[in-house]
Amino acid sequence: MLGGAAEALRVRGEIALVLAGDRLLHRLNRDFRGKDRPTDVLSFPGDGGEAGLGDVVVSVETAERNARALGRTLPQELDVLALHGFLHVLGYDHEADDGTMDRLERRLRKRILGRA
Repeated sequence: MLGGAAEALRVRGEIALVLAGDRLLHRLNRDFRGKDRPTDVLSFPGDGGEAGLGDVVVSVETAERNARALGRTLPQELDVLALHGFLHVLGYDHEADDGTMDRLERRLRKRILGRA
């Protein structure tokens, strides 16, 4: 799935996708973002080249809760979160842009995942 996103965006390079639990995401969110709570996905951009594009860490526990609440399966939610994290690794920031990341994410979800 991320391969399809990379192809669509004409991006090359390695990315690490880590599936973890709320405990790790809580610690990482606190240590790196100053938010003392678990979250669904965190992204850590890399240097590119040999160092890779970056790392995406997803909480499977939160993904399960999200999936139930949103009427998705766990694999569908993991795909959505991986894509979201991948876009952050590439420098997109929905908290600071004018909706660019959200629009791109919706287009990629539809194109790659077959749903928005």
